[in-house]
Amino acid sequence: QVQLVESGGGLVQPGGSLRLSCTASRTAFSIYQLAWYRQAPGNQRELVAAIGKDGNTTLTDSVKGRFTIARDNAKNTMYLQMNNLKPEDTAVYYCNMKYFRLSYWGQGTQVTVSS
Repeated sequence: QVQLVESGGGLVQPGGSLRLSCTASRTAFSIYQLAWYRQAPGNQRELVAAIGKDGNTTLTDSVKGRFTIARDNAKNTMYLQMNNLKPEDTAVYYCNMKYFRLSYWGQGTQVTVSS
């Protein structure tokens, strides 16, 4: 069973930055498509950013120019660098690994953007 452990969430003022990390246990990390999702209260979980095994990335429109997704296969770790954070970015952020029918989720980390 693959486990994903997230870290890096917290409280930040508008305009601030955070970096989320997600580390996977004992798996062939490099073959997976990786992604970050978020879920705000009362909303559905939405895709924020994804990175393929080839390194190609996609970002949802609302975070383009502010967020960056990256992966380090040697460390079994994925990252979400979040800059110029806005109150509407407040949510629980989840990391996800997917390979065909296999899909694993992190436990979620709270990001709160507030003054």
